[in-house]
Amino acid sequence: MAIEGGTTLSEIYQSSKKLLLRTRDGLERLERLEFSSSNGFDSPELSFSIKRDISQIQSLCAEMDRLWRSVASKPQRDLWKRKVEQVSEEVDSLKESLDKYFLRNQKRVLEAKERAELFERANGDSSHILRIFDDEAQAMQSARNSSLMLEEAYSTGVAILSKYSEQRDRLKRAQRKALDILNTVGLSNSVLKLVERRHRVDKWIAYTGMAVTIIVVYAFWRWTH
Repeated sequence: MAIEGGTTLSEIYQSSKKLLLRTRDGLERLERLEFSSSNGFDSPELSFSIKRDISQIQSLCAEMDRLWRSVASKPQRDLWKRKVEQVSEEVDSLKESLDKYFLRNQKRVLEAKERAELFERANGDSSHILRIFDDEAQAMQSARNSSLMLEEAYSTGVAILSKYSEQRDRLKRAQRKALDILNTVGLSNSVLKLVERRHRVDKWIAYTGMAVTIIVVYAFWRWTH
């Protein structure tokens, strides 16, 4: 099965598997960073990249779910169904792991903020620590908002491509119907050329008749005068 641009179901599946591998590797690096530091080191760029890859895999799953249903052979259709379901389950598991990471990180930030507030009340000179954690919390919220916007943009793009594919299929069906009608009527190229040739002959006959008429009228006028 092929889609717009010549991309096949198999190529989409291979792309999704590569993204799954990259996402798993990114999650492992993120967790190593998290547990290698007593304060739970966070990497907003890495977590945002993983979130973006997960959204892309989900979009590919939606496209593959549409395409495998059009496979003609039932055994092949069942095989692709299992493959797509497997990719979907894997990406759901990765998304769940990333969501848990975000919850743990948010909990650490809140706990650190509470400790800073207690420290400020005890010493009265640690307001700058609160500002640091506030900035970190705002950066995390901004990253999550950006991830949500990216996910919505992917979903919108998938919907637009699906509509475009449906319109293209309808245009193809209309084109085939028009060709069938022309074949039924029997307007072949040879018949059209014959009609055109007959039209040219009739036109020259008409021109010749007019010229002869003019010559006869002119000769009669000369003879009478």
